[in-house]
Amino acid sequence: MNTHLHFQVSRWLELDPDAHTKAEIQSLLDAGNESELAERFSGRLEFGTAGLRGVVGAGPSRMNRLVVQQTSAGLGQYLLRQVKDAKVRGVIIGYDGRNDSRQFAHDAAAVLTALGIKVRLTFKVAATPLVAFGVKHFNAAAGIVVTASHNPPEYNGYKVYWENGAQIIPPHDAGIAACIEAAANTELKLADLSEATKAGTLVWLQDDYYQTYRRAVEASPELEPHGKANVSLSYTAMHGVGAEMAETLLRDAGFDNVYSVAAQRLPDGNFPTVAFPNPEEKGAMDLVIAEAVKHDALLACANDPDADRFAVAVQAGPGHYQMLTGDQVGVLLGHYLLSHAPANQKLVGNTIVSSSLLAKVASTLGGTPYTTLTGFKWLMNVGQALQSDDAAFLFAYEEALGYTVGSTVWDKDGLTAQLAFVQMVAELNAAGLTVWDRLESIYREHGFHLNDQVSIKLRPETPDIGAFLRQNPPSHIGDAAVTLIEDIKHGKRSFADGRTEAIDLPASDVLTYWLDNGSRVIVRPSGTEPKIKCYYEVVTAMDDSESLKEAQLRARELMDNFISAHQASLPQ
Repeated sequence: MNTHLHFQVSRWLELDPDAHTKAEIQSLLDAGNESELAERFSGRLEFGTAGLRGVVGAGPSRMNRLVVQQTSAGLGQYLLRQVKDAKVRGVIIGYDGRNDSRQFAHDAAAVLTALGIKVRLTFKVAATPLVAFGVKHFNAAAGIVVTASHNPPEYNGYKVYWENGAQIIPPHDAGIAACIEAAANTELKLADLSEATKAGTLVWLQDDYYQTYRRAVEASPELEPHGKANVSLSYTAMHGVGAEMAETLLRDAGFDNVYSVAAQRLPDGNFPTVAFPNPEEKGAMDLVIAEAVKHDALLACANDPDADRFAVAVQAGPGHYQMLTGDQVGVLLGHYLLSHAPANQKLVGNTIVSSSLLAKVASTLGGTPYTTLTGFKWLMNVGQALQSDDAAFLFAYEEALGYTVGSTVWDKDGLTAQLAFVQMVAELNAAGLTVWDRLESIYREHGFHLNDQVSIKLRPETPDIGAFLRQNPPSHIGDAAVTLIEDIKHGKRSFADGRTEAIDLPASDVLTYWLDNGSRVIVRPSGTEPKIKCYYEVVTAMDDSESLKEAQLRARELMDNFISAHQASLPQ
């Protein structure tokens, strides 16, 4: 073993507070597995705008107690430098039901209280939206959630909110990362939690805090009911932390016919009944749909394990349920909320890879749409910046099942998204309409919008795909002419007639091609592999005689042809 690696490993064994991960490293040493040790110590688990996320295990490139402690020390030092009265305002910490989450949350609290920073720590598991809510509620300097959301069971993560209640954006990510590097090279101090409690630097958030969130939701004007509460639904927390609060909020709103999937109701970090605890994954919704069939429920609803996302399948015939896409849920919620919002609260947003339909719906309902880069960090921070007396924030979504209703929480909230969706269905029922009726009416007015995404692997010898596409801009994709190219990396919008405009978005390696038939494709080149991720949208008018199903089939054929034509235009 080389000297530098030997020093790193020895230093780690000295500092690691966890006997289990120390034994993991020692077993690699005993086996002489230098390649695995080199991989574990090749660098730190990267801290970015999403905080930390990685496989749980020993070493600086994994999620473990020492990495969490060093991360907390770096975050604490950054807060002390950047946020006025950070010690007094403090940090709120919550955690999900994964196997190591409670320990990691307690480690974070021990480090921060040792720095003299007040910590409010949930006394039990908490849905991610409850922690995001708490940042603004307590006027805290920051918030931390220990969660890996919908990742597989071997993962965990460390998510950070800034003082505005939204996820961090640059330059805070880089600033915190630099402080973490410094903290990793200094001696850590940890407070005893019982002593910190006695000293008042650690406050345990008991059930009354959870009820504070509940009351805030109940008082939210965006979640005021507009129809009879006669909707039946099945529900799954997907072995996560959402069930108790989700069921309570629905019951508070008068929805009593809620049938939870018993096998998935309680937190279980091993996720025994799902291969991948993400509602978007094939098979993940099977049990909740079976529960809906059993009770002839109208909806089959799910939160992901930390309850910040929401998924729904809608009854489309006896015993048959069809999943709605994230874009469909987003447009339905946007239409519903805009229809009831006051004139000065109609700011609605989605991301560049989400459907363009929300902006069109907003334009007909007096809304003010905005578009950001992907990620709720952008949706929320930009949404806050755009607010004015004439345009208060109302709603935002991204196609990956994330939705924010109102400003109670400045992050995606699967609990309130579910409540708003069920209230929308109740209003439709009271009018003798279905979800499918409302979707069809929106599509007839604005065109049928179909969105799809595909990851395309290129040959290993394929040149820098981003550079190639910029040097060889297409004039056509298939039979459709390219009328506009948006290059977010260079902040430029180029029209077919030679005109250009500036794009007011942070630089990102993204290209969008708009076609003369209303379609578009967004291309995101990988910075590390010969592949690209493509987001396609097809828009087609519905004939008066055409049914929703017929329009969907026709749009699907158009989409398949579009994807084939685009792939044929790429370097082979």
